[in-house]
Amino acid sequence: MAMLNRVHLNGLRAVETVARLGSLAAAAGELNVSVSAVSQQISRTEKQLGQALFERTASGLVLTEFGAVFAARLGAGFRELSQAVALADEATQCTLVVSVAPAFASKWLLPRLSRHFDRHPKVLLRIDASVRLANLDHSDIDIAIRLGDGKWPGGRTELLLAQEVFPVCAPAIAQKLKSIEDLAQTCAITDERAMINWESWFETAGVPPVTFLKGARFTDPMLCLESAIAGHGVMLGWQLLAADALTDGRLVAPFGIRAQSGLGYWLVTSSVKAESRKVRDFKVWIREEIEATMARFGSVNPEPAGAIAVERTEAPSYVESDIKLRQAGS
Repeated sequence: MAMLNRVHLNGLRAVETVARLGSLAAAAGELNVSVSAVSQQISRTEKQLGQALFERTASGLVLTEFGAVFAARLGAGFRELSQAVALADEATQCTLVVSVAPAFASKWLLPRLSRHFDRHPKVLLRIDASVRLANLDHSDIDIAIRLGDGKWPGGRTELLLAQEVFPVCAPAIAQKLKSIEDLAQTCAITDERAMINWESWFETAGVPPVTFLKGARFTDPMLCLESAIAGHGVMLGWQLLAADALTDGRLVAPFGIRAQSGLGYWLVTSSVKAESRKVRDFKVWIREEIEATMARFGSVNPEPAGAIAVERTEAPSYVESDIKLRQAGS
């Protein structure tokens, strides 16, 4: 760190800005100084470093070989500084950073966020849509919602909802299904990255697995859902992915059986950071939303027109030990 004392920060900013924008004039505009001031800062920095950073040509400044490497490192450093300063702004504005998988965010969370805004108007939400779960002990993420087994390093987990899977399809497809065996005459819509499979559902239904017709394959559950809505076949859906489409009739669940997948939705927070009020409030809010969704979900087409009569079992009560050691991202 002592080496930094030989170089002025303003000079480093000038070098990084010129390298990034490609001209003295553009850099002067961003830094709100004159072109000559930027030029002087660059010359002073080159003297302090004992290295030429730019070549002076008729068409302007061009980075030297050393200058290109130096500017790249500077750029990364200033981006880190910018993010660090942004933390202060977020703290002042009470920003809550929530990490969720894109499918969960798009199909369930976003339609309900207005109610969080209404309840907590001073809390700004930033949604980090990603299937990658960073170590929350070393991250600016306040809370994550993940589908999996609840075993993640650097995180404290709370079970939010055990996942249940079941077939869903467009109403027109459902009308053709007079029995579970009729699934053999339909196309299966497949999510190639899913950690769920049809075997568990057929086992719960008490019937041998059928061989589907070949259908569309995707690497995203949202595309699978849209394909099912479009009438391309049957997909194995789950509560929070399909609930809204079931509510408004775009999809139906043609059979009255749900199977445990062995996975669950989990709330994940840092194992070392103190839990803030905004995180506690978010937990309360999302649990209420889950309960409201499931209350409606249980009454949506419990026996839809054309559905096959099946023996229902009492819905199980879930505890954390019910969630097997499997993991998924959506």
